[in-house]
Amino acid sequence: MMADKKTGKVKVTQTGSGIGRKSGQKATLVGLGLGKMHRTRVLEDTPSVRGMINKISHLVRVEGVE
Repeated sequence: MMADKKTGKVKVTQTGSGIGRKSGQKATLVGLGLGKMHRTRVLEDTPSVRGMINKISHLVRVEGVE
C-alpha cells in the first residue's frame, strides 16, 4: 500500500461474546483490539482487516467511517 494513498476506515463493534468460541476466533477478536462486549475500534479498511472481520462476522457489527 502506498503511503500517500488515502484509505478508508471501518468502525467495528463487538456484539457477541468470545466465550466458548474456537481459539482462532478469540485471537481474531484480540487482534482487532476487541475482546470485551460492546468495545469499539476504528480501523484502517485493508484486505487483512476485512479478512479478520469476515472470520468473526457473527460476533461484530461493522460501519463505514468517513
